[in-house]
Amino acid sequence: MNRDDKPQASRALKVRLRTAKQRTKSSQTWLERQINDPYVRAAKAQGYRSRAAYKLKEMDDKHRFLKRGARVVDLGAAPGGWTQILVERVGANTVLGVDIQAIEPIEGAGLLVLDFMQADAPATIVQNLNGPVNIVVSDMASPATGHRETDHMRVMALCEAALEFAIEVLEPRGTFLCKVLRGGTERSLLETLKRRFGKVVHIKPPASRSDSAEMYVLAMDFRKP
Repeated sequence: MNRDDKPQASRALKVRLRTAKQRTKSSQTWLERQINDPYVRAAKAQGYRSRAAYKLKEMDDKHRFLKRGARVVDLGAAPGGWTQILVERVGANTVLGVDIQAIEPIEGAGLLVLDFMQADAPATIVQNLNGPVNIVVSDMASPATGHRETDHMRVMALCEAALEFAIEVLEPRGTFLCKVLRGGTERSLLETLKRRFGKVVHIKPPASRSDSAEMYVLAMDFRKP
């Protein structure tokens, strides 16, 4: 798939579903949005496992941080949409998807069922990748509770854990990409990023829904402690 492939807005009439008795109003709204989402349709047509694949494509199209031959760890990789893009962009056999749940095989990628926060996880991951880590990415998010502050703290806690992992395994000049929530990266996290990396930017890719609070923080040019 080439870097210029982007979902096109459909000219078809918006699909509306009849409300089933067993379906709540919120689930009805969610299902209609999925059916009418051009990224969902494009992902299905192009063989990607999630619409989230386009978020990574768009961010890399703009910032060009995925380099051919780079060794990449995809934290919280299930169902594998980001891992698919990583294989396309950096090449086969240098991408490792890590998750606590099993992922269906992806050609060109290694997959590891593991909690990356375990003490021995960094060593296990580096061993499975067969070389130094150049890029760590994470699209992880905890299940939404509907309580804004709680959801924000949970997502930020995952980002902090991913950053700790990245600092341990990244080679000098490496890259870190992670999901955060709008409202700002926590000050302590941002200070760590700026101290450890030469460049730090926040990104809201077009594929990220406008009503979503999610954003991404991209940190490049890692400075090894």
